[in-house]
Amino acid sequence: MEYRRLPHSNLEVSELCLGTMTWGEQNTQSEAFSQLDFAIGQGINFIDTAEMYPVPPKAETQGATERILGNYLKKAGNRDNLVIATKVAAPGGKGDYIRPNMALDWRNLHEAVDSSLERLQIDTIDLYQVHWPDRNTNFFGELSYQQIDENEKLTPIIDTLEALAALQKEGKIRYIGVSNETPWGLMKYLQLAEKHNLPRVVSVQNPYNLLNRSFEVGMAEISHREEVPLLAYSPLAFGALSGKYLDDQWPEGARLTLFKRFARYTGSQVALDATKAYVELAREFKLSPAQMSLAFVNSRKFVGSNIIGATNLEQLKENIDSINTSISPELMARLDELAQVYRLPCP
Repeated sequence: MEYRRLPHSNLEVSELCLGTMTWGEQNTQSEAFSQLDFAIGQGINFIDTAEMYPVPPKAETQGATERILGNYLKKAGNRDNLVIATKVAAPGGKGDYIRPNMALDWRNLHEAVDSSLERLQIDTIDLYQVHWPDRNTNFFGELSYQQIDENEKLTPIIDTLEALAALQKEGKIRYIGVSNETPWGLMKYLQLAEKHNLPRVVSVQNPYNLLNRSFEVGMAEISHREEVPLLAYSPLAFGALSGKYLDDQWPEGARLTLFKRFARYTGSQVALDATKAYVELAREFKLSPAQMSLAFVNSRKFVGSNIIGATNLEQLKENIDSINTSISPELMARLDELAQVYRLPCP
């Protein structure tokens, strides 16, 4: 396992990060503990969660994932060996039940951090991320940007940064990151932080996989030149790139079998055709489709860590073993050829 320092921080994170959003919905606490034991035993030191988790989000389970992780940290006593990241929910996204009058302002951020710290049973969050923007923009795969010039409800980014600065000064968070951000949003965070001597964003957590390379269009150059590495989520496209949903297969207990609402990577014929092409390419090169897909993400220089998730230990082992899979120049050329045939099938 390799470890990478996130620039402008002293956080040394494993090249793979353990995602947690199934805990409390598809996984029990006992299963989550087993995942943590195995992942940490394989060298993973980076754990990512969110106040909204588990997914799909709902009031009845909100906060369960953080609570499970907190119970583990208390039991295992290894918190100091781990980098713990979580996220604050913004308005919209069907999460307004979390707090009244949701916003990314001082009150909401302080309430969110205090609640996360209590559930996690820790004193400080290593990386605190804004889960999605608090303004009218496109995220979670949306297209057709809608311009709103009057009466737009938003929290100015400067207000969010000032609230995060206060939390950092109080010692409740160490570093900040953004998630599901746009090029404009990331640059605005950086610009305001430099101008007003406020906390600098050290990471951006956006989707990135073979079916969705949109990060390369507007964000990769910012990530490189401004030293804000990507924490890549959905590297297997909700599991679709394993090939398990091809030919109208719906494995029992799988996420997309249980929750049909998640159709981002299976909801169009071009998505299915692209997935099949990548799966067949992996098999041609005698590789596991899942490991090839993860190894591709691992190989990108702008990626700080690749966030993997699993619902059982067999999947987790295969995912972690991706660090032992290399993308040869020949395979990369073939992957890029397919990327031209299927241009951003699932943005």
